Amino acid sequence: MPHFEARTAAGDARPAGDAAASVPVPAPHADRQPPARRDAFFDNAKYLAIVLVAMGHAWEPLRSGSRAVSAFYMFVYAFHMPAFIVISGYFSRTFEATPKNIRRLVTGVVVPYVVFETAYTYFTRWTDGVPDRPVSLLDPLYLTWFLAALLIWRLLSPVFRLVPHPLPLALGVAALATLSPSIGKDLDLQRTLQFLPYFVLGLCLRPEHFRLVRRRRVRVLAVPVFAGALAFAYWAVPRMDDAWLFHRSAAAAFAVPAWYGPVMTAALFGCSVTLTACFFAWVPGRRLWFTTLGAGTLYGYLLHGFFVQAANHWHWSGHLWPHTPVGEITVSVLAAALVTALCAPPVRRVFRFALEPRMDWAFRPAPLGSR
Repeated sequence: MPHFEARTAAGDARPAGDAAASVPVPAPHADRQPPARRDAFFDNAKYLAIVLVAMGHAWEPLRSGSRAVSAFYMFVYAFHMPAFIVISGYFSRTFEATPKNIRRLVTGVVVPYVVFETAYTYFTRWTDGVPDRPVSLLDPLYLTWFLAALLIWRLLSPVFRLVPHPLPLALGVAALATLSPSIGKDLDLQRTLQFLPYFVLGLCLRPEHFRLVRRRRVRVLAVPVFAGALAFAYWAVPRMDDAWLFHRSAAAAFAVPAWYGPVMTAALFGCSVTLTACFFAWVPGRRLWFTTLGAGTLYGYLLHGFFVQAANHWHWSGHLWPHTPVGEITVSVLAAALVTALCAPPVRRVFRFALEPRMDWAFRPAPLGSR
């Protein structure tokens, strides 16, 4: 992938089945090849998902005063990151640990992780009032967990393609993780392992599966499913800890019996996959005004966190916008507009040094004939 139009945080959006699209991480600019035609569906899906991510973060300070906001928050958190992760797994179907692909992992995942882990540490020293917070590359801070997890998932993808039943195995790993409170913060392994089944599901999907969920019948059925899920979320707000949706804690952290962990793993996986399928059913397949922004979701994802942290520091959501339906809608629209701007080409050009670094100097020339 020679330029950012061919890669994002969630994966490359080239047409399904393109072998080159199986490595959805940034490539050095030296690997200049004619860009492959992108699949508008995946770019649209990534853009809409990143909008939901930004809106979810904007709703966090408003949840305490509104059951409706909390319900929308739970509803969105049930599928927005699973959708990203499924797409990422889908475009990792043919990933191999070749020198070229490892170089792409370094420049497209490892370097941005180091840069933004450091940047978030210094920024949150101010916003969180923790002046001595250390820079720790082993303890992902805030949004950087996704980059650490993506690196691990990508390296594991050849293994899961070799085993006969990869999805049950991944679900078993996730369930065992919920039984293991001793799993520490190193590389946010608890969350990485609990989200693993969604990545492996993406590895198992084929183009025909996406065509299946985009049929008109599925699109119609998605409406009552979404409505029912939102109604259930409204009911569950005072009855369920929404931290289960973050997939970052073992069952012991919720003060429940250990067997809750595997049960919640299976229940949440079924719920999230169903809602993700409904989300995909309504994603447009044609090129629209926001399609090109799908190539910049990594920028929007990582950069909008600084605005969220600053807004929380200054309590903007509470002081500037009243906790009324109008105020909540205003915050949602502003969050969507902000992340849209951060995915735009001008922003990507400014921050390309951090997310698409040219690092030819750091690698030895590939031997002739190597991939």
